[in-house]
Amino acid sequence: MPKKFDYTRNARRFVARWPVFTFVLSQVVFWIVAYVFLAIIAHMVLLTAGPALHAEINLNMSLVVAVFFGFFYGLVSGYAGWFFGRKVFYKKPLWIVTIGKAVIAIVIFVTLISLVRSALYPYLHERYFSNVDMVRLDRSWEIFFDLLLVYTIAIGLLINFINQVNRKYGPGVLIPILLGRYRKPKEEERIFLFMDLKSSTSIAEALGHLKYSAFIRDSFMDINSVLAAYNAQIYQYAGDEIVITWTIEEGMQDFSCIRFFFACEEKFKQNAPGYMDAYGRVPEFKAGLHMGKVTAVEVGDIKRDIAYHGDTLNTAARIQSVCNTYNKKLLTSAYIWENTEVGRYYTMESLGAIELKGKSNRVEIASLRELTI
Repeated sequence: MPKKFDYTRNARRFVARWPVFTFVLSQVVFWIVAYVFLAIIAHMVLLTAGPALHAEINLNMSLVVAVFFGFFYGLVSGYAGWFFGRKVFYKKPLWIVTIGKAVIAIVIFVTLISLVRSALYPYLHERYFSNVDMVRLDRSWEIFFDLLLVYTIAIGLLINFINQVNRKYGPGVLIPILLGRYRKPKEEERIFLFMDLKSSTSIAEALGHLKYSAFIRDSFMDINSVLAAYNAQIYQYAGDEIVITWTIEEGMQDFSCIRFFFACEEKFKQNAPGYMDAYGRVPEFKAGLHMGKVTAVEVGDIKRDIAYHGDTLNTAARIQSVCNTYNKKLLTSAYIWENTEVGRYYTMESLGAIELKGKSNRVEIASLRELTI
């Protein structure tokens, strides 16, 4: 029986493999569609007014300009947005990010519109409007520039909104939301990793609340930078805790749900000099890993979100809560390591079936560590 196509899973895999290309391609598609739509609307308006104005109407020219402008504007603005967002505006305040992106967008727009007028326009004039007065067309350019600028700003806000929704929910989720996939409760099997900052109370007392918040922010940013490589998705932030989730297939493929935790530790080690200079310490996290059935549903009105409900989340949180008791960094339930080859790649220490707060039945858990050679 052929496997059912999962749009969300495949979208995340594609984005994880080619993050820059995917983002830039999406911007190119958005802008080509936007400008082609404008060209068609403008053509329909000219069809109604053309006979009265004795205007020469040609849809081909409009579409050529629309595709040309949409492609290059999407390409340049997409790559510039990615580059400046990751390298320049990564930790800047929102107002600086907003103004900076607006300035970049205007510079790109003016550059491209100048290129269209100086290079593409003469060719199109000779091909489609050889009998039309150049002075009249030059005056039209001024109106065209103003119209295109206003339209670009409006569409830019819409595309930015779509980008922000994609960032909030993750790749491949926007379309299912629009189609109402999560309007009614839907049962899924998922893996959850609850990661909590170790010694958070003492760190907060030592750093003060402002510096402590910056410490948490930088820690979460480093964790975020590891997500794509392991097909991981952020479910929620809660104070100094972050909850990561996978589908069963994605999380167990090459043990991504386990490798992710150790990849985060490696990321902290790589950035240790920066943490020591800024905060005098390097973040350490403890984590609980569990998988099982949950119910996914879209919740909220003023602030909408996709929520997961079920005993699986409660168990994962409780497993994480006993890390300090056993002095372990990563604890996992038997559901993760039973019938798998986890033991071939990680040192596993069974802690037996233990009682977890709020659980009537004991849960068998084990500690995982990377193999040392």
